[in-house]
Order: sequence, then structure tokens, then C-alpha cells
Amino acid sequence: MNADRYPLPALEALPDDIRDQLVAVQQKAGFVPNVFLKLARRPAEFRAFVGYHDALMLKEGGLTKGEREMIVVATSGANECLYCVVAHGAILRIYEKAPLLADQLAINWRKADLTPRQHAMIGFAMKVALDSREVDDHDFRELHAHGFSDEDAWDIASIAAFFAMSNRLANTVGMMPNAEFYLMGRVPREKKA
Repeated sequence: MNADRYPLPALEALPDDIRDQLVAVQQKAGFVPNVFLKLARRPAEFRAFVGYHDALMLKEGGLTKGEREMIVVATSGANECLYCVVAHGAILRIYEKAPLLADQLAINWRKADLTPRQHAMIGFAMKVALDSREVDDHDFRELHAHGFSDEDAWDIASIAAFFAMSNRLANTVGMMPNAEFYLMGRVPREKKA
């Protein structure tokens, strides 16, 4: 796969609202994630993708931000999406302050250092991502037994489904993770003077 099949656009070539959003990300993170630049070549799709991503990943509810990222990393590992495993693995390491967890989830979530509640959550997410036609009432009862509501189940399913789509697109277009993601949350950040 040629990673340059859809080259990254220059920031200055983007619509003002998207450019402003990406510059804000760059100022906060120190770089612009390639997924944003890759999607920005189609402004309407970028806006829809980022809007739905934020609605799923930044909302309040029964799942923590770290648990939301656990779903992304585990399902992206199953879908063999390098970009999402590396990028969201970095976010997960930061949220959970757990430098090993993302690798565990991406390779074999069943052996990851999870609570029973998180294990049930990831099991449900994996079923949604890989075999959703098999989801039934038993799966919801299992979630309920671990304290999840039906709304939490909707969130788990939505995150798994959204990132299954994202994984497929990232794999198809040869999206590569930014080098900065690989060390994030693995090594202590240098303190600014």
C-alpha cells in the first residue's frame, strides 16, 4: 500500500474553520495528528467525523475517557489498524497512567490488566466490532451485571462501530501514525522551565 495515495494537504490550503481547529490541536499537542490532515482533504467528511468522534469520546456518562479509549484500542487491534492502535494507545496510556495497558489490549484483551467490569465492556465491544449479528439479550444482561446501563451499552456499541469504520478507512488509505504518538505516555514528559 502506498501511504501517499492520498497525500496530506497543507494547513494553509484548508478551509478557515478546519485550519483554525488543526492549529489549536498543534499548539496543544505539538503536532497535527495525520488522521486530521488526511480527513481534511474532504472538509464535509472531516467535520462530520470529528463531530461524531467528539460526541462519542468527550461526553459525560457511565464510561470514563480511559474506558472509551480502551474500547478503541482493543477493537482497533482486532481490526489490525496501526494508526488507531498507536494514536489511541498513546491517549489511553495518558488517561490511565498505565504504560502497558494499551499494548495488552491491542494484542490480547483477554490477558490485559482489566477489572471484571472493564473485561465485560471490552468483550461486548469486540462482539459489536467483529460479529454484531450475534449480539443478543445475554450480552446486555452481562453488562447489567457489571453495572452498565442500556445507555452505556449504546455508548460501547457506538464507539466500537465508529472505530470499526475508522479502522477500515485508515487501513485502506494507508494512514500512518505520527512518530510522536509512539512514546506518549510511555516515558515521563520533560517539564518546561
